Amino acid sequence: MTENNGASNMTDKSEMTQEERKAQRHKERQQRVKETVDAKIAAAQEEKGILLVLTGNGKGKSTSGFGTIARSVGHGKKAVVVQFIKGNWDCGERTLLEGAGVDFHVMGTGFTWETQDREKDTQAAESAWAAAEKLLKDETIDCLMLDELTYMISYHYLDVERVVEALKNRPKMQHVIVTGRACHRAIVELADTVSEVQPIKHAFEAGIKAQPGFDY
Repeated sequence: MTENNGASNMTDKSEMTQEERKAQRHKERQQRVKETVDAKIAAAQEEKGILLVLTGNGKGKSTSGFGTIARSVGHGKKAVVVQFIKGNWDCGERTLLEGAGVDFHVMGTGFTWETQDREKDTQAAESAWAAAEKLLKDETIDCLMLDELTYMISYHYLDVERVVEALKNRPKMQHVIVTGRACHRAIVELADTVSEVQPIKHAFEAGIKAQPGFDY
C-alpha cells in the first residue's frame, strides 16, 4: 500500500508542468520563511521603550523619525520633538504634527555654519538639552524625538556621558529617536535599533535647490 502511494506521488510530480513545479517550490520556500518568522515572533516577548538611532550621511533620517512620531500619534500616544541645529525656519513636518498635538522644542539658532558663534551655539544647545532632560524623565511621554542631537556631541556642545546617562535612566516604556550624522559610538552601543542611511545620489549635489513640500 505504501509502495503504491509512493509510486503515485512520483507519478503526480512527474506529471506536474514546469509552472506547477515552480509554484510548488515557491510555496515550500515561503513556508520555511513563515516558520522562521513565526519562531522569531514567538521568542520576542519583552516590552520596553526602544532607543532608535537613525544615522549616516544619506538623506531621510529626520523624515524617517517624523514618520515614527506620526505613527505614535496615530495610536493615540503622546509624542514630543526636540529639534537641534535646524532653527525656526519653515518645516512641513512641524506644521503638520503640531496640528496633531505634538509639542516641539526648537533650539532656534539654525545651522552652526551660519551662526559661526560657538558660545551662542553652546548656550542654545544647553537650553534645548535642558528641555530634553525633563522630557526624558516624564513618564507621560510615550515617544520622544531628539532631532539632530548627534551634532551637539560631535561639536562638543554637550557631554556624551551626560546624554547617555539621561537616555539610560528614562522611563521604562518611553521610546526615543535620535537622528543625525556620525552618532557617537556610546549611543550606538546603548541603542536597541540602529539604521544607517547611506547616500547614493543627492539632488543638491547636482545643483538642485531644496524645495518646500519635499525637502522640508
